[in-house]
Amino acid sequence: MKYLIIGAGGTGGSIGAYMTEAGKDVTLIARGAHLAKMQEEGLKMETTKKGNYTVYPIKAADMEHYHEQPDVIFVCVKGYSLEDTIPFIRRVAKSDTIVIPILNIYGTGGRMQEKLPELLVTDGCIYIAGEIKEPGTILLRGDIFRIVYGVRKQEEMRPALFEVAKDLKESGIDGVLSENIRRDALQKFAYVSPMAACGLYYHVSAGAMQETGEPRDTFVKLMREIDTLAVAMDVPFLVDIVTTNLQILDTLSPDASTSMQRDIYADRPSEIDGLIYEVVRLGARYGVPTPTYEMVARKARKEHL
Repeated sequence: MKYLIIGAGGTGGSIGAYMTEAGKDVTLIARGAHLAKMQEEGLKMETTKKGNYTVYPIKAADMEHYHEQPDVIFVCVKGYSLEDTIPFIRRVAKSDTIVIPILNIYGTGGRMQEKLPELLVTDGCIYIAGEIKEPGTILLRGDIFRIVYGVRKQEEMRPALFEVAKDLKESGIDGVLSENIRRDALQKFAYVSPMAACGLYYHVSAGAMQETGEPRDTFVKLMREIDTLAVAMDVPFLVDIVTTNLQILDTLSPDASTSMQRDIYADRPSEIDGLIYEVVRLGARYGVPTPTYEMVARKARKEHL
C-alpha cells in the first residue's frame, strides 16, 4: 500500500524512517530546513535501541508538491496544526483512502471525521519518545514504539486496516488494531497528559518522575483523576493505569520530556489546551473532581498565558 505521513517530527519522522527502511512505499510531508535536509541527505536517526543511522533516500515533499493518491494517511501534526491538513487531505485522498490521526489530543479522529465525511477517519495514538534534534535528524529515546488505531464503529472495519498492522510490524513497529480504540486512546492520553502536566508544573523531565518524591506522587494523582474520568465516561480501563504507565515512564531516558513542554519553553504554540485544560473541562462535564489538574492549570495560566 501507498502511505502518506503528514508531519515529520519525532512521531511521523520515526514512522517514515522505519517503514522506508523496511521497503514500504512511504512519503513524508514536511517543510523548511527539515524537509530540505531530508531531501538532500536522507533522515538521520539517533536511537537508543538501534544506534545511529541514516535512511537514504527517503521520499519527502511539502503539501504543494505532493501529487500522489495514498491508500493510508497517518496524520502526525500537533493539535493546533490539524486544521491546516484538512484541505490537503481532501485534495490527495481517494474514495477509499483511510486516515489515521496519531495525535496527543483525545477525540481527534471523531472531530476530523466530521470535516471529512466522505472518508474513513479512525482514531489512533502512539507510544514513543522522539523529537527533531536538528533539521534532518530525529532523536528517539527509549525502546517503546507502538501505534494503536481502530474504528469507532465495528461496521467501519476494513481488510486494509489489518494490512496496516502487518506493514507496521514488518517495519519493526508494534502496530495494534484496537477492538476498543476509544478506551485505548484514552489510556494513552492517561499517560501523556499527566506526564506533560507534571513535567510542566515542576519544570522537570522524566528522570524526576522516575524517582521517589513529589513529582512522581503528583504524576500518580493526575493518572488517578483520569482513571476516575474514564469510569464516568463509560470507558473504564482494563488495566491498573498507574502501574501500567509507571512501567512505561520508567523505561524512558531520564532526559525525555513531552513536546508540549518543549514548545512552551521555546515560546511556540503548544497543545496545553487539549492536554491540561481539557481534562478540567471533562471533569466539570462528567462531575468528576480534578483538583490536581486544576492546580496545574492555575499555575500554567499564570505563567504561560
